[in-house]
Amino acid sequence: MSTADAEENFDEYDEIHSRRSEITDLDRVIEAAINRRGFLGAMTFGLGSFVIGTSSLTRLAKAGEDRFNFSRTPSGTADTVTLPEGFDWKTLVNRGEPLWSDAPEFDHSTRGSAAIQARAFGDNNDGMAVFQSGDRTVMAVNNEYTNRSIIWGNRADGKAANDDDIRKGLMARGVSVFEIARIGDAWTVVKESPFNRRITADSEMEITGPAAGSELLKSAADPTGTLSRGTWNNCGNRVTPWGTCLACEENFNGYYYSSDSGYERTPSMKRYGINVEDRDYGWAEVDERFDISKNPNESNRAGFVIEIDTLDPSSTPTKRTALGRFKRENADVVLAADGRVEVYMGDDERGEFLYKFISRSRFSEGGNSSALLDAGTLYVAKFSDDQTGKWLPLTPESTGMSADDIAVNTRMAGSLVGATPMDRPERVASNPNAVESYVALTNNKNRGLKPNAGGDPTPVGGPNSREANVYGQILRWLPNGEDHAADTFTWDLYALAGNPAIHSDANAGSENINAGNMFNSPDGMMFDKHGLLWIQTDRNYSNEGEFQARDRCRSIQEEFLEWHRNRELLRDG
Repeated sequence: MSTADAEENFDEYDEIHSRRSEITDLDRVIEAAINRRGFLGAMTFGLGSFVIGTSSLTRLAKAGEDRFNFSRTPSGTADTVTLPEGFDWKTLVNRGEPLWSDAPEFDHSTRGSAAIQARAFGDNNDGMAVFQSGDRTVMAVNNEYTNRSIIWGNRADGKAANDDDIRKGLMARGVSVFEIARIGDAWTVVKESPFNRRITADSEMEITGPAAGSELLKSAADPTGTLSRGTWNNCGNRVTPWGTCLACEENFNGYYYSSDSGYERTPSMKRYGINVEDRDYGWAEVDERFDISKNPNESNRAGFVIEIDTLDPSSTPTKRTALGRFKRENADVVLAADGRVEVYMGDDERGEFLYKFISRSRFSEGGNSSALLDAGTLYVAKFSDDQTGKWLPLTPESTGMSADDIAVNTRMAGSLVGATPMDRPERVASNPNAVESYVALTNNKNRGLKPNAGGDPTPVGGPNSREANVYGQILRWLPNGEDHAADTFTWDLYALAGNPAIHSDANAGSENINAGNMFNSPDGMMFDKHGLLWIQTDRNYSNEGEFQARDRCRSIQEEFLEWHRNRELLRDG
């Protein structure tokens, strides 16, 4: 996720400090660009079904009869949670609230210390998951980043005044794991629970998979290349079939910098947005592992999927390098037809790629799953304009790179095999009731105008159909043979976000978008057990300019149902 907080906008920062080429192939863009009417007319899945297939609509209609029994809610910009009539909400836990009874309560006047924050709930939540151990309920919540003006709000200038202020930022990130229990009509944190723990930017991590022990991961602090410290900027997460949590490191790059202003960055650092300048977090001031001129390999040790056994507080979190290294939004886990584990992942940066991993071994209920994500094949997606696609293997044979190099410099491997640069692929969600998956392509203002960070062109076409795409879209793909392990698929667009109130071209969105349900910049997505897809958006907080909304906002799913019913009426005569 890229937050609306200007101080945390990693995409804009990376673009300024890792400037892309301004060269644009206008002839190619003009030829590839298509207006909304032409784009919709080119789809060949039947009346309206470029949005969602007929079988999915049937499932959606069936589920919707039971689930859409609540009132519509108006759109607005109030800083609160707005729910339909008959629903309410309560706060479970606040940033800085202690997870243990012997830890001090949060002090608003001092904003706490590093030691206090290390025993308290972290800052700025993203992915979260719930786990059961008998009748006990445990939550794992990613704490993605901090707002510096808030965490250091006790300072007159909103900046760190000492080393402890800086360390407090390290302690506020990572993952908060804690037990909850229902007392009366509300849930509360169980502060004496043995499950409670904070995983921070200082916690010990085990490194496994093809990059474990690699020269690329050896550092002064860890000459073996098998142990790492800390995780931060954890975005989405998922629960594995064997009950562990996958927390994903996204914008890890913004905390490394150089004490030597003349330090020459490596091509890998440039591709991953590792810069010489400090973003005013100051982490290298308290820990030299964040100084790239002194520890150039340290930045290679971040950007992975972290597997956490939330029900074993003594376990060491594990960085699974077989799943590659990039700015991962989440890790969506499914099982192939033969029982192998498959993980879909998006790299959330303009012009980066969509990936999947297939394990070598098969999942067995109750079996040993501790190393399932350490061996297998990593793939990257290539989309064709005819609405077909392929998963291209990232192997030494296909890339000319070693296995550990692929695991560490995954973006370069994707470029070498010709992967399709996407419009910021964020969360992936797979339908629990059908063999189909969806990815939120949040937006890409550079589509058709600038190459990605590796110099790959970003032409308009295929699933990325709009130049300077500010609204985003949701892409669906269906593996051939109804098997997630298939290396080919077909694709369509589930929804093309837009604003029909002010646009009459492709920026109006797809036909199922109207003034009542329009949205922009899809980000988080999750299927519930009924097969309904819940969509979270990620853009400006204000409804102004291109993103101006109207008086009401109906559920996108409800609009799809209405569209489907109208279609059935037309079909019936």
